[in-house]
Amino acid sequence: MIVVLRPDATESQIKHLVEKIKSLGLKPMISKGVERTIIGVIGEEDILRVQPLEIFPGVEKVMAILAPYKLVSREFRHENTVVNVDGVKVGGKKVVVMAGPCSVESRELLLHIAKAVKKSGAAILRGGAFKPRTSPYSFQGLGEEGLKYLKEAKVKTGLPVITELMDIRDLPLLEKYADVLQIGARNMQNFNLLKEVGLTKKPVMLKRGMSSTIKELLMSAEYILSNGNFNVMLCERGIRTFEEETRFTLDLSAIPALKRLTHLPVIIDPSHGTGKWGYVPAMAKAAVAAGADGLIIEVHPKPEEAFSDGVQSLLPDNFDKLMKDLKNIAKAVGRDI
Repeated sequence: MIVVLRPDATESQIKHLVEKIKSLGLKPMISKGVERTIIGVIGEEDILRVQPLEIFPGVEKVMAILAPYKLVSREFRHENTVVNVDGVKVGGKKVVVMAGPCSVESRELLLHIAKAVKKSGAAILRGGAFKPRTSPYSFQGLGEEGLKYLKEAKVKTGLPVITELMDIRDLPLLEKYADVLQIGARNMQNFNLLKEVGLTKKPVMLKRGMSSTIKELLMSAEYILSNGNFNVMLCERGIRTFEEETRFTLDLSAIPALKRLTHLPVIIDPSHGTGKWGYVPAMAKAAVAAGADGLIIEVHPKPEEAFSDGVQSLLPDNFDKLMKDLKNIAKAVGRDI
């Protein structure tokens, strides 16, 4: 349920209403827009039949949210959420490109890639310090050492850092080194993990599970928002179908669907979505044309020697060319890169 306040509602009226909602055992979540302040009420709504909120001073109307996800829905917040990543705004007019290696392999290589993608126009540096791998014998990441390299790369390039969080026990470590916590596809429904990142103020990028519906993605995001963290971005990274030519099937229709259903920014991962570097540029361009708020792309100078996902990584020169093409497409749809 959402409570829409009058434009002239005072702070004391809002405070009085919030205190009443809490006293009923419900959880109020305040969203302040340009024209209206809205309070989302989380909990057993039958309580409000005994204590209607329409009668409180400053209240314009009370509306039920029909979708099972409440806080992430367009009904709760009509305006687009803009997530501030250490000065980089995701969800506004600018299409934000995150780029870097799949895995942090060494200090020298990471710094080389970071400088290259920064020169080409990337706004955020990606790199995995902890890697979820299908095989237990594959490279699992450098751990804290990799996080330190990412932090150094940020200091030297100015690029904020996004890296994946796999285990609740690593959260304090990633909060220290990272600017965005990535929740990977395999952990999209790790609800205990989602609750914990909901208690932080760090921006979160939540990837869609490879066999998950859009509704399930939004319900997972609801776990994060319901614990107080509204700095959430959703990422479409491809889903499993019967197709074998690509690693996954990149669901570009998810962009307009999510834009209709939620106020959260939408990121596209054409690298994992296709699994082949030759398809990445076309899907990246299509994503921008379809209205994506950002892209996350893997870049490596020697993909044939990469510790992980070399087959889907762009060479720095190819990434540079792609960024130039993306600027033209973004301009055509009223956006910037």
